[in-house]
Amino acid sequence: MVERDGCNSSLKALGVLRVSLVDELEGRIDSLLEILVSREVFTRDDREEVLCHLGPRARVREVLDILQCKGNEAADIFLSISSHPQQEAQIHRKEGNADPPQSVEYKKVQQKHKDVIKRRSESMLFYNTRHGEKILFSEHYVNLLLADGHQGLDMKRHEVLTFGQKRLSLQQKSAVQRKITPAELFLSTNGKHPVKKVLVSGVAGIGKTILVQKMLFDFGGNRDHLGFDFIIHMTFRDLNLIDKPTNFRELVLRKNRHLAKELDNILENDHKLLIILDGFDEFRHYRSCDVDTFVTEPDEDAEVVEVLGSLMQGELLPNASIMLTSRPAAINHIPVGCIDRFVLISGFSLTEVQDFFLRYFQDSATADRMFAVVSANELMLTLCYIPAFCYIVCCILQESKDLSGESPKTMTDIYVQYLVALLRSHTQARAQTFCQVQKEALSKVVLKLGRLAFLKLMEHQTLFYSSDKDVAELEGCIVVSTFLDKTVAQEPGCTEEVYSFAHLTVQEFFAAVYCAVTDHPLPEALQQTTSPGEGSSGGHLDLFHRFLSGILAERNANLLSRQVGLSCNKEKVDSYRQRIIKELTMLCESGAPILNHLHCLFEQQDPSLALSVEPKTLQVNVSDETLSQMDYNAIKYFLNLTKGEILELDLTGTGVSCEALRDIQPLLLRCNRLWLGENILGMDAARVIADVLQVSEHLQQLGIGWTDIGDDELLALSGAIRVNKKLEELWLEGNRVSYRGLLSLSDLTPYPLKKIVAIWNDLADTDPDSFCTQESITVSFTDDGIWEGWGKWVFKRCEVSSNDKLVTVLHKVCNISVHCLEGQWASNFYKQLLQLIKQRIEICTEDDMLRKLEKFETILSF
Repeated sequence: MVERDGCNSSLKALGVLRVSLVDELEGRIDSLLEILVSREVFTRDDREEVLCHLGPRARVREVLDILQCKGNEAADIFLSISSHPQQEAQIHRKEGNADPPQSVEYKKVQQKHKDVIKRRSESMLFYNTRHGEKILFSEHYVNLLLADGHQGLDMKRHEVLTFGQKRLSLQQKSAVQRKITPAELFLSTNGKHPVKKVLVSGVAGIGKTILVQKMLFDFGGNRDHLGFDFIIHMTFRDLNLIDKPTNFRELVLRKNRHLAKELDNILENDHKLLIILDGFDEFRHYRSCDVDTFVTEPDEDAEVVEVLGSLMQGELLPNASIMLTSRPAAINHIPVGCIDRFVLISGFSLTEVQDFFLRYFQDSATADRMFAVVSANELMLTLCYIPAFCYIVCCILQESKDLSGESPKTMTDIYVQYLVALLRSHTQARAQTFCQVQKEALSKVVLKLGRLAFLKLMEHQTLFYSSDKDVAELEGCIVVSTFLDKTVAQEPGCTEEVYSFAHLTVQEFFAAVYCAVTDHPLPEALQQTTSPGEGSSGGHLDLFHRFLSGILAERNANLLSRQVGLSCNKEKVDSYRQRIIKELTMLCESGAPILNHLHCLFEQQDPSLALSVEPKTLQVNVSDETLSQMDYNAIKYFLNLTKGEILELDLTGTGVSCEALRDIQPLLLRCNRLWLGENILGMDAARVIADVLQVSEHLQQLGIGWTDIGDDELLALSGAIRVNKKLEELWLEGNRVSYRGLLSLSDLTPYPLKKIVAIWNDLADTDPDSFCTQESITVSFTDDGIWEGWGKWVFKRCEVSSNDKLVTVLHKVCNISVHCLEGQWASNFYKQLLQLIKQRIEICTEDDMLRKLEKFETILSF
C-alpha cells in the first residue's frame, strides 16, 4: 500500500513516491482512472490524454503529471483512492457514475470490431484505381491541415473558388491558429466544456473522407482515439437508400452484424461511443435534419431523417460523441446550435504537396522533377493545395512526361489534359494518338458521361444510383470506372450501386464538354445576377461556364477533336464568342459585377476576343469577391489588352493586399475612380496608393472608407495629393482619422479636393463647427438628397455583410452623438439598422456573436 510517510502535502508525496507509485499502480491504472473521472478529479479529456500513452507505466506517469497541475486537493483524493482500492471501487460501483468492469465477451466484441475496422480501412481507393488494385493507406496517407473554424455559412461563390481565395489567409493564420491533429478533435479547447459534437467542413476533394479513414485506421490499429470503446461509421450515401421507417439499432447492424450480441451494452455505455456520419451534403434529406419530432430510444422506429436529426441534436444517445463531415454548401441545414466544435480542413501545405508527390511517384528524383514542373506553373501549384486536384495534376504529369508540350495556362487546359491522360492510361493506348476505332468508342462514352454530368449538375445532384436510367445507359461502357467512383450500398433484400464523379469539378468539366460538342443549346447567361434578397445560387455554375468557354476555345477544341474524336460546332463557337463580347461590353458600360465573365475570357486565351470588347465607358466591378491570384490574373489579362482610361475600378471588399496593389499598379494609374473600401490597408498599402496619386493623370475620385487607416497613413496620402493636385474627391468614412489627420488636408480644399467625407472617424471630441470654414470637409450628417442616397447604399452594404463584417461596421456607426440624428435620413438609417440587428439576432447560433449583436441592439434602442 502507498503511504505518505509524514510528507507535508499530498503533492510532495506524489513527488517522493513517484517511482514506487509507477511500480505499484501499473496493474490497476485503468480502473483507478475511471474512479478519478467518476469523482470529478479528472475530466474525460484528461482520461483520453492518459489513454493515448501506450503501456500502463507510461499511463501512471501521465496521471501523476496531470495531478501536479491540479493541486493538492486532487492529489489527496488520488492517494486516498490508491491506498484503499477495494473500498473505493465498491463506492464507485454503488454511485454508478463510472463504467463497471466490462465482460470478457464485451472485450472480445470490441477487439473484433477493431479488427473489422482495420481491415476496412487499410486500403486507399484513389479516384481511378483499377479493379483489384490495392494501395495501402499507411503508405499513401498525407497529413491534412485542420484548424478550428468554418467557412462562412453564406456562400456567394463556387465553393472550390472560395477555397482558392481563403487558402492563403488560412495558412497565413496557421502560425497563430493552433493546428489540430485527428486525435485531438474531441479534446476540449478550453478545459471547461466537453466536446461531444464536431462538424468537419471542407470543399469537395479536400480530404473529409480521407480524414474519416485516418481515424478508423488509427482506432483499428490501437494508435489513437482510445478513449472510445467503439466507433460506428455511417455514410449518408448509404443512408439515402433507406425509404421506410427504421431505428438506430438497425442502422448500426446494417454493416456491423458482429456487434449484435453486445449492442445493448455498447449503447448503454454511449459516453464511450463515437458515431461518424460522413458526407452530410450527400444526404437526400439534408434540408430537413433540424427536426422537431424526436426519437429518444435506439429501438424506436421513425423516418431516417428523424433518427439522424435526433442523434445530432442530442435527444438520442445524448452522451455519445458525434462527428459530421460536410461540404460548406450544406452547413446552413445542420442544426449548428448543438455543435461544440467547428473544424475546417484547409488542404495541404507546400510540404504536404511535396510529400504527396513523393508517395505518388514512389521515387524521390522523379517526384522532385515533377514538383519543379508544377512550381513553375502558378495555376497548377495553387490547385495542388486541394488533395483531389493534387492527384489530378499528378495523373497529368505521369502521362504527359513532364508536360513536354505546352504548359497549361487555364483550368480547362488542365482538365482536357487530365481527360486525355486517363483515357490513354486506362486503354493502354500510349501511342501519340488513339486508333480510329478506339477514338469513336471513347467519344461515345465521354458523351454519355457528359450527358449524365450535365443533367445532374442542373439538378444540383452529385450522386447517381444504378436505378437511374441515365446511369443504366453506361452499363458495360469501357473506362467508365476511370472517371466514376462506385460504391455498393446494401439493404435487406436489395443492393444498389451508387456512382459519383471523382470530384465535383470533374462533373462540371464533363457537363461542359457535353454542352460544347452536342446540339444542346448554350445556357442563357454566363452567370446569374440574383440579389441577396432573392437567394443566391452560390456560384453553382461558375466553373461550368469557365470550362465551357475553355472547351470552345480553338486550342482545346482541336485537342479534343484530335485525341478523343469530339468536335465543337463552328456555329456554336462563333455564337459563344459573340455572346462574350456583347455581355462584357454591357457589363463594362453598366458597372455590374464582371468577374466570372473575365474568367471566361481568360479561359479562351485569345487576345483578339478581348480587343473586340469596345465599351463606351470602361467600368470594372469585382467588389465583394475575395480575390485570389487567379482572379487578379483574369483582371490583368483583360485590362492589359484594353487601352485608354479606366473610368472606374471597384475593389470594395475584395481583401486586396499591399502586394496585390503593387502588382496591379500600372492599372491603377489608368483609373478615374478607384474604390478600395472595406479592405484592411496598412502603411505599406498607403504608400502604394500615394505612389499612384503622385503620378496619375487620371485619378479624380478615391474611396478608402472602412480600411482602418489612421492619421499616419492619411499624412502619406496628403503629401502625394499635394504633389500632383489631380484628386477631387476623397472618401474616408469609418476609419481612425482624428482632427490632426484632417488638418493635413486643410490646405488642399477646395482645390484640388472639392469633397472630403470623414464621418464615423475618431472625431468624437471634435466640434463639427470647427470645420465650418472648410465646406469641402464633411464630418457629420447633413439632410440633403445626396446623403439620403448614400445612407441607403451603406445600409445595403450592411444587409449583405456577414455578421463579423457587420459588427466591424457597427463599432463605427454606433459611436454617434444625438446631434448626428438631426437629419431625417440619418434617423431612418439607424432605425433600419436596428431592425437588421434584431433579424440577425433571431437566427444567430454563435454565443459570442450573439452577445456582440445584443450589445449594439441596446445602444441603438435609445
